[in-house]
Amino acid sequence: MVKFATSTLPKITLRKLPNILTQTNRSMEKKVTKIGVMTSGGDSPGMNACIRAVVRTGLYHNLEVFGITRGYAGMIDDDIHQMDSRSVANIIQRGGTILKTARCKEFMTAEGRKKAYENLKKRGINGLIIIGGDGSFKGAQIFSHEFDIPCIGIPGTIDKDIAGTDFTIGFDTAVNTAVEAIDKIRDTADAHDRLFIIEVMGRDAGYIALHSGIGTGAEHILIPEKKTDVEAVLISLQEKERRKKLVNIVVVAEGDDFGGANHLAIVVKERIPGFDVRVAILGHIQRGGSPSSMDRLIASRMGYSAVECLLEGRFNVMVGIMNNKMHYTPLDNAVKAKQKISDEWMKIVKILAS
Repeated sequence: MVKFATSTLPKITLRKLPNILTQTNRSMEKKVTKIGVMTSGGDSPGMNACIRAVVRTGLYHNLEVFGITRGYAGMIDDDIHQMDSRSVANIIQRGGTILKTARCKEFMTAEGRKKAYENLKKRGINGLIIIGGDGSFKGAQIFSHEFDIPCIGIPGTIDKDIAGTDFTIGFDTAVNTAVEAIDKIRDTADAHDRLFIIEVMGRDAGYIALHSGIGTGAEHILIPEKKTDVEAVLISLQEKERRKKLVNIVVVAEGDDFGGANHLAIVVKERIPGFDVRVAILGHIQRGGSPSSMDRLIASRMGYSAVECLLEGRFNVMVGIMNNKMHYTPLDNAVKAKQKISDEWMKIVKILAS
């Protein structure tokens, strides 16, 4: 028998193997089995179509789905109920939201968010889908970081003011509603040779004004993103008065820096007394009504994709559509970035109104 000196043997280092059981348990802890869905902030047409898609996609994958009434307020007040396929029957064509919506100051406090978490925890809800705007996403972002509950945001706002998506749920319907109203106003403006200044929604974003204004042949479109040159507007209207072009439509977003439709009307009446000026404020009619086919389609796609994100482990993102493909933006980015309106859009308005 040959004996070797221990000093000549190669040194063998044993590498510690990973704890496979622990890793599996961790992944199981993150597996989503019960989801909550809610609508938050301002309502928008198409939210019901989105709720329907979330519920039925979740049920298809054997998830338990809970509806949270009145957004974050409902989470705090424990206004949560389990949903089934019949819960979302015959709602795809309805405006508003069957889950109601609200703004909740209490959720902005740590105590309020803790109360909301306890209500989710006792039902075993371990994934959230929030349909709303950037304010709703900001709440989801904070909540997810505090309690490690994965959240998916779906852009539901008529303003289309969220970056990371070409569409937001409700925008197309709101624009169509505005266009229909402005077309009718143009008829009466033509009959009386009047200038109508029409105010549409858009406190911080001018997309409804821009799209509806171009779609109805407005002479001027005033939006929050561009500083209003009132003198240029007045000179243009005076030139049109000399040309006997007495039917003029000016579309103003409510957040325009000059002060809205009523303020502009006062200035026009003072400077151009020959114009018969009227103001029409469309208001909340833009939020209501049956969603357009476009809004139903994108709401259904986004609702389906939101559930798929939770199942695939793609957490804390906003689901959007860009170039007709699903696009995912981290919630941290979605609450900071805003869409921008290019100068080319305003050039189009000027040329087509000449």
